[in-house]
Amino acid sequence: MNRRHPLALPPHLRALDRTLIMGVVNVTPDSFSDGGRHFDAHAGVAHGLALVAQGADIVDVGGESTRPGAPRVAQDEELRRVLPVVEELAQQGVVVSVDTTRASVAQAAVQAGAVMINDVSGGLADSDMAGVAAETGAVYVAMHWRGHAQVMDDHDRYVDVVSDVSMELLTRVENLRDAGVSPDNIVVDPGLGFSKTGANNWPLLRHVAQLNELGYPLLIGASRKRFLGRLLAGPDGQPVPPSARDDATAAVTALVAAHGAWCVRVHDVAKSVAAARVGDAWAAS
Repeated sequence: MNRRHPLALPPHLRALDRTLIMGVVNVTPDSFSDGGRHFDAHAGVAHGLALVAQGADIVDVGGESTRPGAPRVAQDEELRRVLPVVEELAQQGVVVSVDTTRASVAQAAVQAGAVMINDVSGGLADSDMAGVAAETGAVYVAMHWRGHAQVMDDHDRYVDVVSDVSMELLTRVENLRDAGVSPDNIVVDPGLGFSKTGANNWPLLRHVAQLNELGYPLLIGASRKRFLGRLLAGPDGQPVPPSARDDATAAVTALVAAHGAWCVRVHDVAKSVAAARVGDAWAAS
């Protein structure tokens, strides 16, 4: 399977014919997945380097939690959290992505060494984002999004979730291209868990091959999401905690790799490295 990589990626990653692994560094005190364990910049850098040692191809640095119900962070605070980590990791040769919905943060992070902008709003949260993506020439991830964390669960309404998400993503891509963003640097993400509280995540995973037909590299971010916690709920019906969802995440990684996903965004890199290899081998057999 010949995977199409964004042109702005470093050559050593574009040469790989396999699913890439993006490791997550949350420089936040309120992340759903790690409870602020890497909030300090030094801890964030150390964690990013550890993820690379485990096999991460890209490290995604974020300074604002997007968990359901999370409050917004002030722009200056987001910059304070993110920039030192991005800069230090980039200086050490790490391929860095910045996870932000703000154009100002994206621009500053690219100037600090990031090569990718991972925007969970697909440009809807900040009208200046498309211009920054075009100007910087960075890889731009456009995720399916219908609202900020405080209200996104209210928008879990679809006629056909796969068709609806596909059409909304294509609309975002069209707008980005109209703003000057190179189609060779656009990645799409179906936004698992965003305005999809439970059952609507599964058809998107079942139809990864159809999402691939949109014509852009596909990023899948299922890691530790609440729909996996609910899947694994015990007899009492309580979802398992995020830290207990990594095996299920790895299973998703194997499945989407087998169906051609360009990259997976995960917290436990080592498990997904192994799982992606299984999926890639399955696809190649």
